[in-house]
Amino acid sequence: MSTHHEDKELARFAERYIALWNEPPDPALRRSLIDELWAVDGAQVLVDPPEAIRNAATDLAFPIPPLQVRGAEALERRVSRAYEMFVAPGEHVFETHGPATRLTTNLIGLGWAMVARADGAVVGGGYEVIALDGEGRIRLDHQYIGIDA
Repeated sequence: MSTHHEDKELARFAERYIALWNEPPDPALRRSLIDELWAVDGAQVLVDPPEAIRNAATDLAFPIPPLQVRGAEALERRVSRAYEMFVAPGEHVFETHGPATRLTTNLIGLGWAMVARADGAVVGGGYEVIALDGEGRIRLDHQYIGIDA
């Protein structure tokens, strides 16, 4: 059973994680958030890649590959591109969806939603399964898009 302190700690982690994806393109601030949240060799894996990639792999008789970025520079490019695609046009913002959950000692589950700024309607979302290192930084972030929390 979780304590009030642990619930607040998980909520704060979730807020910082989601804030990173909504952060305007201030390279210094974005990089400092990445350095704060991720381990030096931390990685994000997109478990279910976009349909075009799945179709191309299937057409070539290859298994569908997960997509992965590793390290601060690659993570910075990934976060910047997601911001450019989904937040910068001004129509959407990312939010937490449900409380973050401690799955095991160093494993956190975190639901998120992409919502329309105009009316708050949920237009997308997913779930992160995040493995932390001994210092509480993200070692591995498995992202599942389209999964409800």
